[in-house]
Amino acid sequence: MDSCIFCNIAAGLSPARILYQDAQVIAFHDIRPLAPVHLLVAPRQHIESLNQAGPQDEALLGHMLLVARQLAQQEGIAQSGYRLVINTGSDGGQTIFHLHLHILGGKRIAYPLRDL
Repeated sequence: MDSCIFCNIAAGLSPARILYQDAQVIAFHDIRPLAPVHLLVAPRQHIESLNQAGPQDEALLGHMLLVARQLAQQEGIAQSGYRLVINTGSDGGQTIFHLHLHILGGKRIAYPLRDL
């Protein structure tokens, strides 16, 4: 997917402040943070959104959550708390159509999300 920014980041073709990468996922700082800590975890494989994930992606989805937990610990927000968000589709707030998980923390995250 030449036009997908997250595919390009995963391939090393676009810059990002990468915090973690392995054979399945890449994690990096969001360029428009909504909290003091705002990280993204994206699969290297292009999956448009959670709606396109299937049973074959079950291990990958679980791996994304465990990487998020590891990054929360690494960034010092695990004890105070953090929020994980997957936006799905336009009405769900998805703007980059490559599945990704947001890690938000470093301050009290109010509910609803518009209060970020």
